[in-house]
Amino acid sequence: MAELATIARPYAEALFQVARQGGSAHLDALAQQIGELAQIAEQPDLRQFAEHPKATSAQVFDVACAALKTPLSDAAKNFLSVVLENGRLNALPEVAAQFMSLKNQHAGVLDATVQSAFPIDAPALAELGQLLEKRFGRKLKLSVQEVPELIGGIRVVAGDEVLDTSVRARLEQMKAALMA
Repeated sequence: MAELATIARPYAEALFQVARQGGSAHLDALAQQIGELAQIAEQPDLRQFAEHPKATSAQVFDVACAALKTPLSDAAKNFLSVVLENGRLNALPEVAAQFMSLKNQHAGVLDATVQSAFPIDAPALAELGQLLEKRFGRKLKLSVQEVPELIGGIRVVAGDEVLDTSVRARLEQMKAALMA
């Protein structure tokens, strides 16, 4: 079976093209709806129901829509119908992730994960965000992850770039230097 990222890519790109034609407000609204759909698609009960041989794509569509907090736009309804008809409910979370990546890329924003050994409070994160935006040369959308193994410092993963100023990385560098 093909990898989910490969399956999800054409869906995400097609959805992004449709969303972009509707303007930035439509793009934002569709991004929110696709995010909600992805969360619902991750539910084991819905997946089990969708995999039942007697369940039709229309029935799965109705169940998924009933679980949503807000009604879907026509574009989101059409998208969900196509995904379900093609039996790709399991790829929906990956489609949503790739869609958000395309949306951020279009807006000139880069997703970045800040890994820290300790919690980072909001003011420190805002200051760090400004420094990292200067370092990477573009606007960043930061998420924080606690990784106690770093001992101290931070590790930032932005796209395919990594900035590692953690104590663990420095210890590894010292170890390599001593072993050489």
